[in-house]
Amino acid sequence: MTNILLCGISGKMGKTVLNLLENEKDAKAVCGVDASAPENADIPVYNSFDEVREKPDVIIDFSSTNALGGLLGYAVKNKIPCVLATTGYSEKQLREIENASKEIAIFKTANFSLGVNLLKKLVRETAFTLGENFDIEIIEKHHNKKADAPSGTALMLAESANSAFEDKKQLLNGRQGKRGREIGLHSVRGGTIVGEHEVIFAGEDEIITLSHSARSKAVFAAGAIKAACFLKGKPAGMYDMEDMI
Repeated sequence: MTNILLCGISGKMGKTVLNLLENEKDAKAVCGVDASAPENADIPVYNSFDEVREKPDVIIDFSSTNALGGLLGYAVKNKIPCVLATTGYSEKQLREIENASKEIAIFKTANFSLGVNLLKKLVRETAFTLGENFDIEIIEKHHNKKADAPSGTALMLAESANSAFEDKKQLLNGRQGKRGREIGLHSVRGGTIVGEHEVIFAGEDEIITLSHSARSKAVFAAGAIKAACFLKGKPAGMYDMEDMI
């Protein structure tokens, strides 16, 4: 059994993870950290990591980038692996995560969907095959509450495509009148769109499109739970979906 501390337990993703854990045989939530407790919470919910009394095996974080400092401090001090499911980290925060991974196991990915990670591989293979003869544009769509743009997944897909060109192509967020051979990223924010990503390879007289559409947040919550079970007992280091798959 994997005992989980859920950071961001009151948010939409936190609640989704909590609901899935109620029927999970191999994992359970033992406590949460958030500014407020969800309604009818039957586990302790603390305002900060300093108050936590339980001894979780793994932390799942679906909160915000603002929580990273306290989370990593607590995790490193108590040698608890972390599943980081938040996107939009600054360069400074990414360095903090890298440093923490020298002391604890950290699972970090831009997307916990198996389908999206398959898409990532297909994008890389397609870019290698088509080469410079095709332009690459990425369109991502999310709900109007999403804070970061472009999405972490869109950046992941762009980097996967760029690996075919030894990372030499510029990643351009929005065209804004510019034209060239960059990899363009375009963001749409509206309503309750869960997450849609489309990678367009446009060549002379033909277009190839690879896409993924998530219809429920449960897809990502289930992936995070699997990652937590995978991470339990792992040595220090950085892990991602490819390691788990």
